[in-house]
Amino acid sequence: MNTIIKTIVAVAVAFTVIFYAGAYLLPGQVRVERSLDIAARPDKVFAIAGDLRRWPDWSVWTEVDPKVQVTMEGAASGMGQSLRWASNNPMVGNGVLTVTEHVPPERLAFESSYGDFGTVVSSLVFEGTADGTRVTWRSESPLPGVIDRWAGLFADAAVGKEQEASLARLKDLAEGG
Repeated sequence: MNTIIKTIVAVAVAFTVIFYAGAYLLPGQVRVERSLDIAARPDKVFAIAGDLRRWPDWSVWTEVDPKVQVTMEGAASGMGQSLRWASNNPMVGNGVLTVTEHVPPERLAFESSYGDFGTVVSSLVFEGTADGTRVTWRSESPLPGVIDRWAGLFADAAVGKEQEASLARLKDLAEGG
């Protein structure tokens, strides 16, 4: 009986050490990036993406919770625009997205605050191509805690999937008219 208890304690201690030490061997920041080519001019694509009033039209978050409450704050356009959302769905939650850089038709940068879940800094870069526009969405977030660092292992797949779906919806809007 004594040997069983010692074995259980040893396994628990080993697991705890591996869990915590392993977390600090993982990156302290995550970066997710996706690109998509859109058959529309950069100024047209930027006009849609750069107007936060249009974000619910192409953001996949509205699919996750169609009842999400969205309000606009700050500047009417350009830097300082803010979109605040509130949802009872824990996959959407509450937060605010604020435009921090607005350079038509080349670059849009924004900060998304998810309350206790932290802040994500993102940008959309619009590059003219022979057939239209290549849009690149890049997001970066610090991973300050042990759980955050382990969760960061899955961020590219999860967030990347959302970026891809949103960019596809942006493409449909820009190419549709």
